[in-house]
Amino acid sequence: MPTCLWRTSFWKTGRWKINRQVRVALISALAVMMTVLHAGAQQETAPEPLTKYLGRRIAQPMSYHGIPWLNRPERLQEENPQEMLEQLKVEPNMTVCDMGCGDGYYTVELARRVGPEGKVLAVDIQPEMLQELSRRCERLDIKNVDMVLGLPHDPKLPDGKVDLILMVDVYHEFSNPVEMLDAMRRSLKPGGRIALVEFRGEDPTVPIKPEHKMTKKQILKEYKANGFKLVSQYDKLPWQHLMFLSPGTESE
Repeated sequence: MPTCLWRTSFWKTGRWKINRQVRVALISALAVMMTVLHAGAQQETAPEPLTKYLGRRIAQPMSYHGIPWLNRPERLQEENPQEMLEQLKVEPNMTVCDMGCGDGYYTVELARRVGPEGKVLAVDIQPEMLQELSRRCERLDIKNVDMVLGLPHDPKLPDGKVDLILMVDVYHEFSNPVEMLDAMRRSLKPGGRIALVEFRGEDPTVPIKPEHKMTKKQILKEYKANGFKLVSQYDKLPWQHLMFLSPGTESE
């Protein structure tokens, strides 16, 4: 490794310091290695991916090549991210999960809101997304984000530790929704919630492909079938539903 990539302060401090370029390279290499290890370990036990679930066609996940689309300027008008974030009621010291975090469009704002004593678990199944997120966190000096390389059927979340799971336009891409919802239910603290954001399938004026939209009826059908109840919803976002769901049944 070229010596210019290291801060040569050994003789003053007694230890080596690694600069940002090396840290990002190491994180990227580790993410790729974890992908290979997970793939090998899960090859025999992973459930078959679905193409349909409860009458809905499951969409293909967006590749990391779509990162520019995630950061398009029009997103401010189409989604009103700040208004959505305000509705989450995220507080300092919370543990929040950004499920399907991508390159961290929402992760960094969640990290600011939970504060230095809180934590954001940023989960994605594409190591390239987590690599971009690591660069973003490094650039913005954000230190309270744990990047988690999940699997299509397992988000690798700790049991009973999470206050809120945010999913923005990602649930409809889950190839194993039953296993994922089971894992997320187990990860929530008592009183914990899922905040589900999906483009409105009932609205033909929302210019998104049908398989990347969901109706409220379909959302409730799938979540009730997996042990969740609707606790609240917000209907004033430009193009999307925002629904809060918790473990339990409507009869409770």
